[in-house]
Amino acid sequence: MKIVLAAAAALAVALPLSAGAGDERATMAPGDPSLEVATFAGGCFWCVEAAFEKVPGVAEAISGYSGGRVAGPSYEQVSSGTTGHTEAVQVHYDPELVSYIGLIQALWRTADPTDAEGQYVDRGRQYRPAIFYHDAAQKRVATRARAALVASGRYDAPVTIEIVPFEAFHRAEEYHQDYYRKNPLRYGLYTFNSGRYQFVDRHWPDRQEVDYTRFRDDAADAAPSARWTRPPEEEIERRLTPLQYRVTQEDATERPFDNLYWDEKRPGIYVDVVSGEPLFASADKFESGTGWPSFTRPIEAGVLVEKTDRSWFTVRTEVRSRMADSHLGHVFDDGPAATGLRYCVNSAALRFVPLAQMEARGYGDYVARMAAAGDAMHRAASRSVRR
Repeated sequence: MKIVLAAAAALAVALPLSAGAGDERATMAPGDPSLEVATFAGGCFWCVEAAFEKVPGVAEAISGYSGGRVAGPSYEQVSSGTTGHTEAVQVHYDPELVSYIGLIQALWRTADPTDAEGQYVDRGRQYRPAIFYHDAAQKRVATRARAALVASGRYDAPVTIEIVPFEAFHRAEEYHQDYYRKNPLRYGLYTFNSGRYQFVDRHWPDRQEVDYTRFRDDAADAAPSARWTRPPEEEIERRLTPLQYRVTQEDATERPFDNLYWDEKRPGIYVDVVSGEPLFASADKFESGTGWPSFTRPIEAGVLVEKTDRSWFTVRTEVRSRMADSHLGHVFDDGPAATGLRYCVNSAALRFVPLAQMEARGYGDYVARMAAAGDAMHRAASRSVRR
């Protein structure tokens, strides 16, 4: 549909336009040394450009193409899907007014970061979403932001948006620039039928009230634990299955030998199903014979909270997650010699992230720890064999 509308716009007899604020920004912003540059893709650049030009601190957003193999591509070449480019927008912004993480928050509220094969009604890799980082600082902030988005559990599908180095940006044809302003009727027809705003409103119902200037880049460098937060109650109810809700929120216990992870043996990590906070590593999992996932220790100190549990006419030590306060299970002192402890945990309180998917799903910080744990286990096994 977009291609048809674009062709109509290209063939239409354009009326002369007076030089408005948008035209002046397009001329001056790229050469202003006080501004910084960010490059994003989120499907149709008409919509992405319009979204960013509404963000305070953005001087100009320019539609174009990035990520491909052809120099100076035309719209027809890119839309054919043969050049490797994606429709992108280059954002010139005042870092004193809005931060890079603020711009990424705006991107989340216009793009679908779970769809790598297009965006909304526009299909094909030429509409894939992406963050093109210009330096190491942007890469760090973008990686942290994506990890936080993954951990939030906001989407049912995995977050697959690419974070790739910026190489080149090719400005699109002039009729694409400020399309939403030059052709409001055609633009309104396209956006109404694209499904973009229906999707965004469903996942970000507060997007109209967001103050993007409140986000600061230094927050992205906070300790990993700061990324994992407890969602609002209505979101927890919406995202969890009835069993997950009963276990994590009402302290229920699932059936032994009839749960997801009691016999899981793949390498990876186990995270809080509510907040996404990493809790346990496969290297510390062992077969306890109880029918529930059992671990000798948490993935790192401080991620668990212990409470005295006097239910069922006995005294036990309950284990809850630090950030989301999810009920996980109990800890006992009949574990293997490594620690002497057995963390007996409900599968319904966990989400397993396989090692091969950890980087893509925002847990890259823990990959090195997994490798180190594997090396330590290998050395211990070797010493045992030699004895």
